Amino acid sequence: MSDKTTDPPADLRILAIVTGRYGRRNVANLQQQSPATWHIRDWQPTSTLPQVIDDPSEFVPDSLPGSDLILSFAETATVAQLIPEAAVVTGARAVIAGVDNEAWLPRGLARQLQSWLSEIGVACVTPKPWCSLTEESYGVRRGYQKSYDDSLIAAFARRFGQPDLRLSIDPATRLITGVDVHRDSVCGNTRFVAEQLIGVPVDDAERAAGLLHHHYPCLAGMEIDSDFSDTLMHVSGNSLKDGLADQIRPFKDIRFIVPNP
Repeated sequence: MSDKTTDPPADLRILAIVTGRYGRRNVANLQQQSPATWHIRDWQPTSTLPQVIDDPSEFVPDSLPGSDLILSFAETATVAQLIPEAAVVTGARAVIAGVDNEAWLPRGLARQLQSWLSEIGVACVTPKPWCSLTEESYGVRRGYQKSYDDSLIAAFARRFGQPDLRLSIDPATRLITGVDVHRDSVCGNTRFVAEQLIGVPVDDAERAAGLLHHHYPCLAGMEIDSDFSDTLMHVSGNSLKDGLADQIRPFKDIRFIVPNP
């Protein structure tokens, strides 16, 4: 595992593994919003992978571009078996394999992937959901964030991961007058919400953010996830709203009902 105290390269080379619409939209957002020094390429494995892959090199081309960091947006669990070979071919030193749907990367397979990569000296995090990733930790289950120590993953997480919006609020009108996207979600949902929040009264901001989050739409799963006893879409939406709550609380119009004596 790489040392977080070592600065990541200025020209960050990223390979995104995609298998469908979900991954393509994520890649498009990253390409539009990432620093000019980041170089983002994508690779789509064949859709006819066997359930058990005896020799991953048969399905991972030698022509994959050299990369520092691999992002997995695979919508099928089988692709996880290819990631270690892709890391070897590209020379990648870190992998982020987010879990927005348990079926795409079951928890047992996620642990196995981390073990495979650790054996070849490659750092790996599996944030559940994707937008739980910060510079130091990522979500695993309700109430638990797992810490990590890797400079490449942290460099990515400064820009993309857990939503981080900084609000400007007019104290006289109690309207949101500006929103700075300090950290976007991988899919671009956070930036979409931010653009729509300008002009919204603070009393309506959390509700509006929740509705906008669903309208984008968020691509996290809508099935109940046993690690959270909730859907990952709701977990994602609540993370966004929680990030706004402390900022708007001082401006909210809180009224108390006093019963008649």
